[in-house]
Amino acid sequence: MKTLKLITLSIAILSVITCKGNEKQEISKLTTPETVVSNNNQFIKVALLLDTSNSMDGLIDQAKAQLWEIVNELSYAKCKGKQPNLQIALYEYGNDGLSSYEDYIRKIIGFTSDLDDVSKELFSLTTNGGSEYCGAVIQSSLEKLDWGNNLDDLKMIFIAGNEPFTQGKINYRDATTNAKEKGVIVNTIFCGDYNQGVSSSWKEGAQLANGDYMSINHNLQTVHIATPYDDVIIQLNIKLNKTYVYYGESGKRKKEVQQEQDSNASGYSKANAVSRTITKGSHLYRNSTWDLVDAEEEVEDFSFDTLKEEELPDNLKGKSSKEIKIYVEAKRKERVEIQNEIASLNKKRKNYIVNSNQENSNTLESAMINAIKKQAKKKNYTWD
Repeated sequence: MKTLKLITLSIAILSVITCKGNEKQEISKLTTPETVVSNNNQFIKVALLLDTSNSMDGLIDQAKAQLWEIVNELSYAKCKGKQPNLQIALYEYGNDGLSSYEDYIRKIIGFTSDLDDVSKELFSLTTNGGSEYCGAVIQSSLEKLDWGNNLDDLKMIFIAGNEPFTQGKINYRDATTNAKEKGVIVNTIFCGDYNQGVSSSWKEGAQLANGDYMSINHNLQTVHIATPYDDVIIQLNIKLNKTYVYYGESGKRKKEVQQEQDSNASGYSKANAVSRTITKGSHLYRNSTWDLVDAEEEVEDFSFDTLKEEELPDNLKGKSSKEIKIYVEAKRKERVEIQNEIASLNKKRKNYIVNSNQENSNTLESAMINAIKKQAKKKNYTWD
């Protein structure tokens, strides 16, 4: 068996999208402490299953380079006038460094809205030879991720690889049938020739779970399109970061992770750094587990009176609850102004890119976005 190497991108994009509006939101026991549920009860859940065996470094690179554009496209979605929230889950499979008793599968991160953590985990992936068991990793994601019971949620698995879909002791037909019964769409992305993917059962795997089969060139370099607005947007990111006020036991470290992922994005290209900044300016970028501005707005029963002085920035130590609240409100106002400016510049940026006649065709980004839009339309989603 050839070593499979890349991405079972089980992008588990948030879990409860309630389009009907008359059902009580079911908040499941989410698998990571970073997951935050906002007052809006509409969600998209996407699980990314990443094959990290030897042959797919290019696919991993595409995932790193294109993550923010994928998220940005989702940020434009609406369902009956509301903007759904997003959660992503990550799995890796097909890596010799993983346990054979677990079928060379690892749940990297459960459904989370912490996009910095998603980025951090993507950038930490390494490849190694192994056996790629598609049926097993799909079944594991169905059992170990909390998909919820809301029939109106958009629940999607994206699995990518380049070896036969038939490998492993868990039959892919059983796994995909289980996904269909659970209301989870399985999309398959074959890294290589379209017809080869068909003959190795990747297309059938998608069809059995109402998904789309796609083939991509995983070694294709991402096209980064420079625009006249990029430098200004990047400068706004610097200002935006200054509006984050960490708190809690892990607050300072999470603020450092935010900066690290800024660095990872810019390490690919200026355009990638711009895409990440646009994500940070959207409603999908939330950090209420460590940022006081988000926490006051999103955490139930939040109180400034419960904050521990030793877990606050130096400039807030010794301040009263009232003084901290006033400071946070000023940062909130500043953040909203910056985010509005980013959104305005992004509209101009998007128009520039459309008119440039350049695009990332035949890549992970285009495959995922096309499938998401097609399937979301069936649940009354629209795009700005």
